[in-house]
Amino acid sequence: VQLQASGGGLVQPGGSLRLSCVVSGITISYYDMAWYRQAPGKQREPVATVTTGGIAVYENSVKGRFTISRDNAKGTVYLQMNGLKPEDTAVYYCNGRRVLLGKSYELWGQGTQVTVSS
Repeated sequence: VQLQASGGGLVQPGGSLRLSCVVSGITISYYDMAWYRQAPGKQREPVATVTTGGIAVYENSVKGRFTISRDNAKGTVYLQMNGLKPEDTAVYYCNGRRVLLGKSYELWGQGTQVTVSS
């Protein structure tokens, strides 16, 4: 199983980036998919989640600016980030999780760096 995140980079405040997470080895339609981020010196925190049913949930600070989406046929999850702020600077990680017969399964990808700076 592999979760390959890409799309990070350096962007000025107010700019946009689109992160992609290509998942191989599993069928993502069975998984809730999420993006997390970890800033230097801080704990990893959830940013956005999209459930198997397509319901999106966002961390308060990104509501109205970020949009998470999924394409199950392509095995890909996206995070469209608009109106980026310096405080959005972090390593962003793709995550997948499901519960099957009472057992929890969680998958992580490698991170992609997002830096917001002028």
